[in-house]
Amino acid sequence: MESREFINIARKVLDAASGARERAADEVTDQLSTYSPAQASALATLLSATAASEKESSALEAELHAILELMSTGHVGLDHVSQLREIRLGEVTPELRGYVTDLLEI
Repeated sequence: MESREFINIARKVLDAASGARERAADEVTDQLSTYSPAQASALATLLSATAASEKESSALEAELHAILELMSTGHVGLDHVSQLREIRLGEVTPELRGYVTDLLEI
């Protein structure tokens, strides 16, 4: 992926609006084959930091799904998504709680 495109998707992932972050996470999964190893790990780090402070369940679900897909590339390790440990599991739905737990055990 070209630098310009990568910066654009990174900005969307960090957008102030939860709907925009949700769409950006979906866009990340649509372009998995275009990321370099460094881009995949950087996006996973950004997404996990965003997920750690996410208040909207639908956006959080999309972010977690994008992280899982990025991890499937083999370029993302637990150190890239360590911010997920900041999520207060008691404050998210049981489904999302399981998602977070599974991601941290991969």
